[in-house]
Parts: sequence; C-alpha cells; structure tokens
Amino acid sequence: MISNILLVVGAGVLAAALRSCRNLALFSLGNIAMVGTSFLAGWLLGGSVFLGAAFAAMWFVLPWFEILTRVRTLRLPLHRPLEKCPPPPAGRFPAFGDLTDEMESAGYEYVEDVEWNHGGIRQFYRTFHNAQKRTSSAICLSEQDGVSFYFVTFTSRGLDGRTYLTWNYPFSYSMRLAPSVLLNKVEGDCDVEGIDSAHGVFLDGLGMGGGQLKPGCAETLRSEIEADLRSQIEHNIACGILKRDGEEMIRYSLRGMFFLWTRFLREFVKLP
Repeated sequence: MISNILLVVGAGVLAAALRSCRNLALFSLGNIAMVGTSFLAGWLLGGSVFLGAAFAAMWFVLPWFEILTRVRTLRLPLHRPLEKCPPPPAGRFPAFGDLTDEMESAGYEYVEDVEWNHGGIRQFYRTFHNAQKRTSSAICLSEQDGVSFYFVTFTSRGLDGRTYLTWNYPFSYSMRLAPSVLLNKVEGDCDVEGIDSAHGVFLDGLGMGGGQLKPGCAETLRSEIEADLRSQIEHNIACGILKRDGEEMIRYSLRGMFFLWTRFLREFVKLP
C-alpha cells in the first residue's frame, strides 16, 4: 500500500513539474499526466479500474458544472457601444503602465481609453495607432466575477476587406472569429515589441505590404472596434453558437455550450 501511495504522489509531482514548464509540449504532457495520476489514484488506492477511469474522466466532466450553472444563465448585450472611461488603477492592472510605455516605445500613439460594461463583465481597451505601419493596437483588460486577464492586439485592415489580427490572448477564444478575420496568435511570454514584430512577419508572409493595407485613422478606431464586435456576434448567431434572447440580449445555445466544452479541451492540452 505504501508503494502505491508513493507511486501516486510521484506521478502527481511529475505532473505538477511538467505543468510548470513554459514549453507547450511539456505543459500538455503535464495535463495528460494529471489525468494519469487521477486514474492511478482510483485504481491503486481505490482498488478499482472502473474507479480510476471515473477519476480520470472527472477532468473532462467538471467543466460542465461551470457551463450548466453559470454560462447557461448568462445573458449579454447584442450591441456593445464603447464609452470613454478612466484607466484602471494600478491595483487592478499592475502591468498597465509598463505595457503603455512599451506600446509607445514601439511607435504607437495613444488614442483613448474605452470600455463596455454589463452585469459585472467589463472589457477595457487602451487604443493606439501607428499611421506609418497602418496598424492599430490595444491593451485589453477583461474582468468578470473578480477574475481578470489582459492581452494586447495589433490590427491591420486590408483593401481586400479582410482584417489581420495578431494577439497573445491567453486562452482558447470563447467565440468564433468572423470569416473576414485572419488570426495570428502569439503564444508564451512575449513582450509588446515581440508581438508587434510577429504581426509584421504575419503580414509579410501573406504578402500584405503597406500598399495593400488601409491607412486608417485614430478618429475612426472606436467605431471600427465596435463594428468588429458586432460582426463577430452576428457570425456566432449565424453559426448557432449564440442565439437571441429578446430584442437586445444574446445567450449561448446548446450548441454553443458544447462549443465552449471543446474550447476547454483544446485549452487542457494546449492545441493551437
């Protein structure tokens, strides 16, 4: 019995060590090791292969608790106009000042601070623009129920009507992007300059030089973000992931709940 306990503890320590690695392959292996540790706990300590399988399966079933208790009742506004707002205090967003300095050092000029806010969900954007690169950028803070995370985006708009987006959004996205949006996701701990550089490489790889991009201007940046949000919501309604709930609200459909579950699975193993 002691040897079985030590084996389970050792597997758990190995899983935790792998999950602490920044390498995505090792991190994914750590998640798989967590499932294996749960199986070993049920099998070796509980004395049943069936119990081990049940313990391992819990990792894939638990997200449904969140989906059925919170997501199923979630209602969000169909239209999301952005309003000017004060920046978040340092206590809520400690990295904000450094990110702003990095963005300005990369040649992006500050435009304004805007947000949309509904029912405890707040999306904040500090927007920037670089006329020479024909690219806009934003520092984004997402807050909900006391949980927050941030990311940065770089956006260029082609004369072909497509939008070229590079970001370091830290999770699998909870909606489908509109078909006109081509996404370049930067993984890992990359600074603003690195993400900006990745965006330039992304555009070059697609043959999108300056002559193929819309000039854009700071004055229209807020309306462009609002249009992007509206297009994304309309696309997800058309896909069946979202559905209307009255005239002004939307919510996740049953299909959308399964979509969120697959997003969790992708995040669990860190698929691209």
